[in-house]
Amino acid sequence: MLPLIKGGGSEAGKPATAAAMGSLGSPQNGVGMEFCKLQYPKARRDESVKDIYHGVEIVDPYRWLEDPDLPETKEFVTNQVELANSVLAECDNRAKLKKKVTRLFNYPRYGCPYKRGDHFFHNHNSGLQAQNVLYILDSVDGEAEVLLDPNTLSEDGTVSLSIKRFSENGEFLSYGVSSSGSDWLTIKVMRVKDRSVQPDTLSWVKFTSIAWTHDHKGFFYNRYPQPKNMEGTDVGTETDINLFHELYYHFVGTDQSEDILCWKDSEHAKWLSSARITDDGLYLVLSINEGCDPVNRLFYCDLTMISGGLASLKYVNSMLPLIKLVDNFEAQYLYVANDGPIFTFLTNKDAPRYKVIRVDITKPEVWTDVIPESEADVLSSVTCVNKNQLLVCYIQDVKHLLQIHDLLTGAFQWRLPLDIGSVTDTSGRRQDSEIFIRFTSFLTPGIIYRCDLSATKPEVKVLHEVGSDIFDRSRFETKQVFVKSKDGTKVPMFIVSGKGLIQNGNHPALLYGYGGFNVSLTPSFSVSRLVLARHYGAVVAVANIRGGGEYGEEWHKAGSLLKKQNCFDDFISCAEYLIDKGYTQSNKLCIEGGSNGGLLVAACINQRPELFGCALAHVGVMDMLRFHKFTIGHAWTSDYGCSDKEEDFHNLIKYSPIHNVWRPWEKLGGVQYPPTMLLTADHDDRVVPLHSLKLLAALQYTLCTSVAKTSQTNPIIARIDRKAGHGAGRPTQKMIDEVSDAYSFFATMAGAPWVE
Repeated sequence: MLPLIKGGGSEAGKPATAAAMGSLGSPQNGVGMEFCKLQYPKARRDESVKDIYHGVEIVDPYRWLEDPDLPETKEFVTNQVELANSVLAECDNRAKLKKKVTRLFNYPRYGCPYKRGDHFFHNHNSGLQAQNVLYILDSVDGEAEVLLDPNTLSEDGTVSLSIKRFSENGEFLSYGVSSSGSDWLTIKVMRVKDRSVQPDTLSWVKFTSIAWTHDHKGFFYNRYPQPKNMEGTDVGTETDINLFHELYYHFVGTDQSEDILCWKDSEHAKWLSSARITDDGLYLVLSINEGCDPVNRLFYCDLTMISGGLASLKYVNSMLPLIKLVDNFEAQYLYVANDGPIFTFLTNKDAPRYKVIRVDITKPEVWTDVIPESEADVLSSVTCVNKNQLLVCYIQDVKHLLQIHDLLTGAFQWRLPLDIGSVTDTSGRRQDSEIFIRFTSFLTPGIIYRCDLSATKPEVKVLHEVGSDIFDRSRFETKQVFVKSKDGTKVPMFIVSGKGLIQNGNHPALLYGYGGFNVSLTPSFSVSRLVLARHYGAVVAVANIRGGGEYGEEWHKAGSLLKKQNCFDDFISCAEYLIDKGYTQSNKLCIEGGSNGGLLVAACINQRPELFGCALAHVGVMDMLRFHKFTIGHAWTSDYGCSDKEEDFHNLIKYSPIHNVWRPWEKLGGVQYPPTMLLTADHDDRVVPLHSLKLLAALQYTLCTSVAKTSQTNPIIARIDRKAGHGAGRPTQKMIDEVSDAYSFFATMAGAPWVE
């Protein structure tokens, strides 16, 4: 590709083309001169650290950065924080952006109400509260009272409520508390009537389900054995691999040491379990997973058949007598309902777009279809409500549809009238005639709908509509396009922009993607992205690339394992589309993604550094040869493969971000890497910070400090947060701070002026 004169448009106002070069060997758009002479901290390289993978020697010079407690690592982090702060201090309109985002973020947000016992409950945030508050109501329309306010659990808002489950009669609430964004939880128990927190304290809980038995005496939960050598360790900063997930039962009012071990598998250390109690309270259904793939083994236990009840297991030193219904990892089975031994499941068994099936567990060899697989749409969730109806959610070209079907026959009854967008939550159980739906879209902050299914003609009514007054949605428009990828596959992409945008190639653009683990990026509302569109004239695009679940399991598999390159090709094609169609030009195009999306961004700037004008890679998986050795990384081999296998190694090494950094100007005259910000946090024990730190060291060394004369003048920095994790539970102020830093960096690098 040949560089184009900066400015992007040609004569007669024709749009810029894909030939536009973003990362030239000089500061872009006439800005950023102060960044040309950044003094990057030098990180020690230990070239003696080598691994042999299937006969191939791989040097790992920054292995020492894998130890977060090493003084040298701490010094590296401190120096990088100072460097990033010095760059951010020079970013135009950072304070103005933060003030605007804060003001627009200050609107009330509600979760779906749900009924337990005689009361309703819902989450609510008045606007700028650090954490959502759990409220109790006598009726849906009644006055809400605070039941549990996690904002009182810490002064800085970094303690969050991660999971909560009520006992069937609503007498007790069990809830998991996380500190600083860590995946580790501590489970507590509250008596709802008097709001009294009980002495029960359950530790070393991670990736847990909570399932109350219907006698209200206790609940099942998941935990790991207590890690060794944790004395004095800041929990959540360790990198030790998580092995031997176990299922326990806890009786309310007892010490954790008395909990009953109900399931573990000593031969399969990486397996994880999740439990639920059937709606009739008779059965425990246990799902066993070996990774993140939508496949599971399915076991069950008839709780009425345990002589002496669960307490008797204490004295016989025996685990739960589970019966294996599905004992392989060929498909996914999710419980929907049961009538005695007749069970209904949502599954992808021989149905990559999912279907609803039924089985009599006393005759497990016979399964029948209830709702067949759709020819085009993905069946994403099914809930049994109003005695014998199914609330069915489909994904149709990356938008949600809600329907009511008959439980017994699966027959379609009616469709709920919703706008184009996403159903982010529903509530309602089999015994509930009234259901609640939370809806959002790119231009809709949030609506809570209610619908009484027992009515002769059920109507969908608004219970809460919030945030519509914080911005003028008539200024914006949303469209969906389909982009032809490298191999001809059509990839959907949403584009949000100011109404009537002139496609002259002169607009900054933000392209967001994920592409992995069967995750679907349906429309969602973002204050910060609308601020970009309103005050910087930016175009915001969301690419639904392969690897996600937007078109079912075939779409997912087409972007995983040996086909992972399809994700990067799809994303690059979406970037080229935005340039070709005159939405932007390369030096104004920023790509963004988090977690697996962070890997996406990092791999794309390695493969096509000239195509982008900025890169924001949040909490990314950057070392594809060693990710499975830390915390829960082993679960991701279902999507990535594992370097222990020769075929996988040869695939992973092709795109692993830290192993593919290069000096593009040596082959492509004048080309450098785009301005890049890696974002991570010290308590991220999902994708541990070492991934971003090692890539940061590799980028700065290869591009900036290892050569006397470098063409890399664009900044390469990292935003490293404190008392924060992978993203869940992050307090509101930290979210505002992060987007203000990231997007002011992008706007400055793109030379985008602020418009009131």
